[in-house]
Amino acid sequence: MIARLTGILAESASDHAVIDVGGVGYLVQASSRTLNLFGPVGSSVMVFTEMQVREEAMTLFAFGSVSERDWFRLLTSVQGVGGRVALSILSVLDSDALNRAISAQDKAMVARANGVGPKLAERIVRELKDKVGVLTFGGSSLPPAGITQDAVSALINLGFRPAEASASVAKADEELGAGANLDALVRLALRKASR
Repeated sequence: MIARLTGILAESASDHAVIDVGGVGYLVQASSRTLNLFGPVGSSVMVFTEMQVREEAMTLFAFGSVSERDWFRLLTSVQGVGGRVALSILSVLDSDALNRAISAQDKAMVARANGVGPKLAERIVRELKDKVGVLTFGGSSLPPAGITQDAVSALINLGFRPAEASASVAKADEELGAGANLDALVRLALRKASR
């Protein structure tokens, strides 16, 4: 799986970009928020990615931050929310706004995105209400920084539920304190999760 790309921006459009990595152009779908982070064509870019493989296509999605990628994964876990709809939501709402909308069950806020009707917005806020713990640490709606966020992503990739991954990493982070490296944090979080 492709987890990250670093290269030169070769093309940019309203919903996608092409990133040249060593002579290979990767077509990535992205939110307008991520596309706005890119400089002009020819500038260096680094994006986090998520690949979706469907019967009819393989699509690579790009994100300007790990938290945006994590929200994409949460959104696409809801029935009826595909990659393009998730990007549409992420174009309208940043991580904090999306977190507030889901916590408050504000379906009207989610329905502002193109392609999201009232019924789908209601399903999104209802199904994700208990899953937003991955993006909240210590009661704060701010996304976790640095290795803590990477550790949560690692546990989710290993099959842990977002809330469980978040809680385990928070406990491990508290025990290890500042200065812990990613490897140590993930190992301790795995031990905490298995208890």
